[in-house]
This record gives sequence, structure tokens and C-alpha cells, in this order.
Amino acid sequence: MQWFGIASGVFWSITYLLLIKRGYQDKACGMPMAALALNISWEFIFSFIHPHGGFQLVINIAWFVLDSILVVQYLRYESARRPAGDSAAFFYATFLSILAVSFLAILLATREFENYGGHYTAFGQNLLMSILFIRLLLDRKDLAGQSLYIGLAKMLGTFCASVMVFAYAPESHLTVFFAWAILCFDLVYIGLFIRQSRRLGINPLLRW
Repeated sequence: MQWFGIASGVFWSITYLLLIKRGYQDKACGMPMAALALNISWEFIFSFIHPHGGFQLVINIAWFVLDSILVVQYLRYESARRPAGDSAAFFYATFLSILAVSFLAILLATREFENYGGHYTAFGQNLLMSILFIRLLLDRKDLAGQSLYIGLAKMLGTFCASVMVFAYAPESHLTVFFAWAILCFDLVYIGLFIRQSRRLGINPLLRW
């Protein structure tokens, strides 16, 4: 089962790298703000405050570095894309507020429920991320920051993590719910991405 953990780490790293690549190409961050705040908070907590052991710690730190690049992209590109009526100060204050709330929510949930493995918070924020990716795609009405392969890599990374967690905690009905819900929303995202690509006259297979 360790190989599923490694595969999950690899697929999620690919997801982040593809997001970074498309971000620089499109001058837009493909990671929704709340999802980004939750992700980097989780990675910081389980890298430096309640660090995991072994290979997972290496993966956590690598994810934290990659998400830090996405934070820079978000602050740079999405500030320029913000609504005309919103000031830069409001934009940055909103991001910092959501980041602080996300960090405290994950840290307190970890300690309250003694979930130092972090799988409940990881799957919970993953489900939210899947929903927010759909919302971002529909709101932008274009493909800025997105690609089919981002959705596929995210889905495969979550699938591998789900198999690993099922093996160690088969009695966790909440994890089973999260895993199936995430899979459903990821498939919806992939379907919507393909539809939007065709509407825009873009071959989704050629967009990396």
C-alpha cells in the first residue's frame, strides 16, 4: 500500500506543476483562492508543526514549496484580474483573512479530533477544492489556468490516496463518502472542461 501513497504524492505534484505551468502561460492562477489557502495551511501544519514521518514528510514539504509558487501567482495575477471596484488593499486583506481562518481551522480540527495523520482534513479540503474548481471554470467562462491534465492528475492522486486510506482505516465511512464525492465532482469538472474547450474551439488534449 505504500506504493499508492507514493503514487498519490507523484500525481498531486504533477497537478501542482501543471497549475504553475498554465499559470505562467495564461497569467492567471488556476487554483481557487480558498482551496489554495487550505492546501498550503495543511502542508505547513503537517510539515513543520505536526510533521509526518518518512517519505510523506518529503512529499508534504515539496507540496508546500509548489503551493508557495501558486500563492505568488495568485497574488500577482489575480490582483490584476480583480473586479474594477475592488481595491488592492481589499484583495490582499481578503486573501490573508481566508488564509488565517484556513490555517486555524485545520490546526484546531487536527488537535480537537486527534487526527494527526491529517486524512480527514485532507479529504475534506479536497472535496471543497473539487467543487471550487468547477465554480472557477464556470465563473471565468474560459480556460485560464486550467487544463484537462490538471483534472486527471488531481483525480488520480486522490484515487491513490483513497486506496491507501481504505486499507488502513476501512471502517471510516466519512472517508468513503469523501472519496466518492470527490471522484464525482472531479468527473463533472473534466466533463465541463471538455465542453468548454469545444465551445471555445480548443482541443483539450493539446492543452497542457
